[in-house]
Amino acid sequence: MSSRNKNGILYGIGVGPGDPELVPVKAARLLAQVDTVYTAASTKNRYSRAVGIARRYIPDGTRVEMLHFPMTSDRGEKERAWRRNAERIIDAVQAGRQAAFLTLGDPLTYSTYGYVLRYIRSHAPHLAVETVPGITSYQAAAACLNVPLVEGEESMLLVSGAQGGDRLRGLSQKPETVVFLKAYRNVADITAALSESGAYEHRVGISRCGQPEQEIIEDIETLKSKRPDYWTLIIAKRKKPDGPFPG
Repeated sequence: MSSRNKNGILYGIGVGPGDPELVPVKAARLLAQVDTVYTAASTKNRYSRAVGIARRYIPDGTRVEMLHFPMTSDRGEKERAWRRNAERIIDAVQAGRQAAFLTLGDPLTYSTYGYVLRYIRSHAPHLAVETVPGITSYQAAAACLNVPLVEGEESMLLVSGAQGGDRLRGLSQKPETVVFLKAYRNVADITAALSESGAYEHRVGISRCGQPEQEIIEDIETLKSKRPDYWTLIIAKRKKPDGPFPG
């Protein structure tokens, strides 16, 4: 028997944006059989939104462990957390455990799992890893609005809003659709960048998409005066002659 077969396996599982009914069928099946469920949590709390979404699919008695990651801009501190938590997972899988790492949305789209996975593949390449894709917040938001993200030969820019609107400003040719994730702290600069471009007449903000507290903000200018919400994204599209866009 190979060393790969003697070990357990790690499943990277995307649980979607918030609605438990959007958890993939495959993810639900795997959660019913794993020994341990890992999930990322802030060092400031012991709550996991991902676990809350997937809770109905996790049997009573399954071990759930919070892996703490600091919310900081200090690269060194973040790397130490990625390494520490990856080593914890490696030890468990090498001991024969079937483990799942839960992540909101998709595990390979702006996800902590991606950093942990990179370390695991570098330092324990013999371990079995399987990633289960999930529905992203912006896909769910587009579905909520009943608006296509892109059609035909159109292009889309998907960008983190953590640095404001500078990525959009730096593009000489603007795509037909722009999606800003994590727009909460820099919504004023993002709104300004969209206005400066002169290209995006239709802009909508969505907060906590797929969750009971979901809110659609048709006038994103109002976001400037609201308390920032981490789970806020903005979708902006060029005007089309054959159909309006909410907002």
